[in-house]
Amino acid sequence: MIKVFCDKKEKDLKNFWSHIVFHPTDAIEDDWGQAFLDKMATDKAVKTIRIYSIFEEMVTLDENGKMQFDFTKNDFRIDSLLEKGFDIFIAYAFIPVWLAADQSSELCSERYKGNILVRSKPYDYSIWEEICRVYTQHLVDRYGEEQVSKWRLHCYNEPDWYHFFDKPAPDNYTRAMEYCKLYDAFARGVISVSEKLCIGGPALAESPKNFEFFELFLNHIKEAGTRLDFISFHSYGTFPELIEDKTKPIDSRGAMFCTMTVARIAEMCGFGHLPLVCDEWGAITEGYLDKERIPEMVFRENELYAAYYVRMLTMFDELKLPYEQMMICLSGQHGLRGDFMGNRNFFTKSFYPKPIYNAYVLAAKLGEEKLHFYADLENEHVSVMPTKHKDGHYSVLLCYADDGFALDLPTHNFEINLSGLKGKYQVTQYVIDKDTANAYSKFVELGEPQNATEEQKKAIREAGTLKPESLGTVSKENPCVALTMQNNAVVLLEIEPA
Repeated sequence: MIKVFCDKKEKDLKNFWSHIVFHPTDAIEDDWGQAFLDKMATDKAVKTIRIYSIFEEMVTLDENGKMQFDFTKNDFRIDSLLEKGFDIFIAYAFIPVWLAADQSSELCSERYKGNILVRSKPYDYSIWEEICRVYTQHLVDRYGEEQVSKWRLHCYNEPDWYHFFDKPAPDNYTRAMEYCKLYDAFARGVISVSEKLCIGGPALAESPKNFEFFELFLNHIKEAGTRLDFISFHSYGTFPELIEDKTKPIDSRGAMFCTMTVARIAEMCGFGHLPLVCDEWGAITEGYLDKERIPEMVFRENELYAAYYVRMLTMFDELKLPYEQMMICLSGQHGLRGDFMGNRNFFTKSFYPKPIYNAYVLAAKLGEEKLHFYADLENEHVSVMPTKHKDGHYSVLLCYADDGFALDLPTHNFEINLSGLKGKYQVTQYVIDKDTANAYSKFVELGEPQNATEEQKKAIREAGTLKPESLGTVSKENPCVALTMQNNAVVLLEIEPA
């Protein structure tokens, strides 16, 4: 039995799980980008979206070598997100080519839409500071200080990894010291506009070998007295090479190690009180890696990833840490070679919803208070998040899965006892499993058609849609709900006054 105490609040619950990285940022103006954002807004699946400022397209030099700013694309993106009801999180990145200390092709390469990814440090940090100041002033002028102060603004992306910052640096120490200069200039530029704005960093790539970078950064912040309002970092459960050699398979506990290490270093350096923001998470790195290279990547398409997400959500809720946001990093639709290829996104090339997206839709329905509960030992593979809403109805999210997803758990019958109810309630069930709300299973059943007919597309899309199912009523006299769950199943119970 799983017993939920509907009349016993455990704690207030802040939604730390309904947040994403929309990548690439400059796809927001694309038709497919708008379609995805409209879908997420309609389903209320996402609260916060992290974007990049993309300074390389915003800041150019005129014929006299003077900086000129064009905020047109940036404004369209932010306006669009706000109109759809999303909160904003901005990474101030990357530097323009003309500001790079090294402008060679090795350090400046083309990415989406011809924009240039610069891996060099700037040749003059005071210019970087001025860019940050002017951009921030524009944000405040356009959206208002009150609005922008609700956003999180952080400096760069994964500066501890040579792929993004100071590629020629010979070691962690050198790269960390350069980033400290970058962050200090960013902080001065932003705070000069308004002391009310929320700034942070370092958006740590968090490969274990780079934790030294993080420690060096925090020690610098402490010694220099630079403002740091939150700590941002990335957390991935494993790496492709460790999947291939079978030394570290997919495991929902993988992200726990990195997060706890970040928390320990923050505590040791005197910053244990700061909010922790995981501004990228995933079960494995490399969003564009697909199942043709590593067959295990198919988990991104099926019910396993939905179970991984809910399993991780419930584990992080139990941590006694100031863990405030986790954002799945989506890798967009550009360059996809087909449907259900194992890429890291919510929707396939043909806009079929994946189980991981459906899990986000369900998790977003959780309430503002967590309730007390317990489960019998026989339910050790069940994760439970029981919640109450301000309007008095209840939502209970459950997941049935092995932590390492190695066990093929048998289909199991569960009894949920809803203790402390006052009055009669209608129970509605939403399910994600191999057979339900799972477009990939239908795709496989139809022979994996990459050039599907309209009839096949309709069937796949229908199979991937969440569907409510009534489980009858419960009350104080009849408080139990019976569930049947398959391996790697996710279930949401909505319990509303009858």
